[in-house]
Amino acid sequence: MSESSSVTKMGIGLLSTEQQENLRQFKIRTRIDNEKYLSSHPEVGILISDFFRGVLLKRPTNILEFAADHFTNPNLHTTLAPKMEENSGME
Repeated sequence: MSESSSVTKMGIGLLSTEQQENLRQFKIRTRIDNEKYLSSHPEVGILISDFFRGVLLKRPTNILEFAADHFTNPNLHTTLAPKMEENSGME
C-alpha cells in the first residue's frame, strides 16, 4: 500500500490545510500533556513494568484473564510499594 493511499484511507487527505494543522497541534499538545502527567506519576510506569514482567515470566495463554487477575490483586499495593519507594528515592 502506498503512503498516499494509506493517508487517504485514514481520512487525513480529506481535511483542509487548516484542519490538518489543527489536528497536528492537537496531537502535539496531547503528547506534551501525557508526558507531563506520566512524569508526575511515576507509579504508572512501575505498574506497567510490573505487569509486563509478569506477562513475560509467566507467558499466560489468556492475557485478558491474567491482566484482570493482576490488576485486581488485593496485594498489588503491597507488592509494588517497595518499588515505588525505591523509585522515589532515585529522584
